[in-house]
Amino acid sequence: MQAAHAQGLEQLTRYMPKIEALAARNGLVYDPVDFELVPNTFMMEVAVYGLPIRMPHWSFGVRYIHQHVQHRMGGSHIFEVVFPGNPNRAYLVTDNGLAQNTLVTAHVLGHADFSKNNALFARMQKQVGYHIVTETAERARSIQAAIEEHGQRRVEAVLDAALALEQHIDVDQPIHRPDYQTHVMPKAGQKPTGFRSRYAELPGEITPPIQRRERAPIPPHPESDLLWFVARYAPDMEGWERDIFLAVREESFYFYPVFACQIMNEGWASYWHARLLREANFLPNDLYLDAIKSHSDVIRPYATGKDVALALNPYHVGFTMWEHIIEHEGLDTALRIRAEEDDFSFIRNHLDEALVEKLQLLSYRARHDQTTGTRVEIKSVDIETLCEQLIAPKFNFAAPHVQAVALGNDGSLMLRHDHVADGRGLDLERAQKVLEYLALIWRRPVALETIDEAGNSKTLTAH
Repeated sequence: MQAAHAQGLEQLTRYMPKIEALAARNGLVYDPVDFELVPNTFMMEVAVYGLPIRMPHWSFGVRYIHQHVQHRMGGSHIFEVVFPGNPNRAYLVTDNGLAQNTLVTAHVLGHADFSKNNALFARMQKQVGYHIVTETAERARSIQAAIEEHGQRRVEAVLDAALALEQHIDVDQPIHRPDYQTHVMPKAGQKPTGFRSRYAELPGEITPPIQRRERAPIPPHPESDLLWFVARYAPDMEGWERDIFLAVREESFYFYPVFACQIMNEGWASYWHARLLREANFLPNDLYLDAIKSHSDVIRPYATGKDVALALNPYHVGFTMWEHIIEHEGLDTALRIRAEEDDFSFIRNHLDEALVEKLQLLSYRARHDQTTGTRVEIKSVDIETLCEQLIAPKFNFAAPHVQAVALGNDGSLMLRHDHVADGRGLDLERAQKVLEYLALIWRRPVALETIDEAGNSKTLTAH
């Protein structure tokens, strides 16, 4: 068994440079990729933490149990994880067969090409840096030092609040942004008009204005970058607590392109693993056939035949769309789309009626009835409505749109849920819990304006 495993690794090592050369001949451009073979347990830890080494928190343990149960029940299998950077870091599972890891190698090269050339990935990586794995490991050590100095309970309270708000960033702001102006000039008074203006212009009536600056309101405008706002303006937080908030914010900036380009990125990688393996005439036939079986498992829809699935397989949708684009518009157009767009524009600009029919996409509405339970109604809608429904869960990093709107003289904080822009209400029980996490580290009263299930105004508070 060990001999066969060693032989498989040796063969994979021989195929890797050939696959990379094939990718280069096809025009893929990427920074170097460091491949590492790891056991399944390591891969599950990476899947739940999001990174190989990350700050410790109980919520990652909960995710691990969920992932572990799914894996034991055969409901999930993680073939690879790749972290964009320079170099890219790719992890392959030792339990994968040679055919699977050969396919995964080609898949990773597709991801590496996408992350290097996509504008959103490039912008975020330029700000966050190209060594996220190393940097998060350093942050994890800093937080461990904070635990030893300040105690587990205090550090965990800060992490509870920061991770509860981890999606609340403003990606249109730079990661290193200046504080607000502390003072502003007063607004000019209204100038006299008509008959009264004649007296204002008489000699001796014009007095030079006195330049008195006013203290600027905080925030000067509704602020969506809550992690930054708390780190900079919480009245009584200590320096190490603010550092934790900024560390969580920086990781959120890193993860945002992965989230916002998931359909494009997974589809692009799937297209290229299929194409590279098809052109890899150095692979034995039996290995190629086994790899293509794995490919079919990866890109198949969650339901087939008469079954209906209420969730999308992003690999399936992305792969089908890229195949369609390259077949009908050419590779040069696909490369331009890969460079310029994200999932929002990708779906809006390129999902046409032919693809909707091919992908068998449909629109549905789920309603909860106390007598009959949850009912799902299939609806017929136009293509624009269907596209908006597909991308709606991705708006605002999949989080409710909540902004900081006022800081009271006593240091109290007022938040407001923009339910009109969101088009949805809040889970009030969960929102109250998040507010309590925040109040613990804000150390002054915190309130959140939103609506209840009936659409009536509702204010949640925590002290």
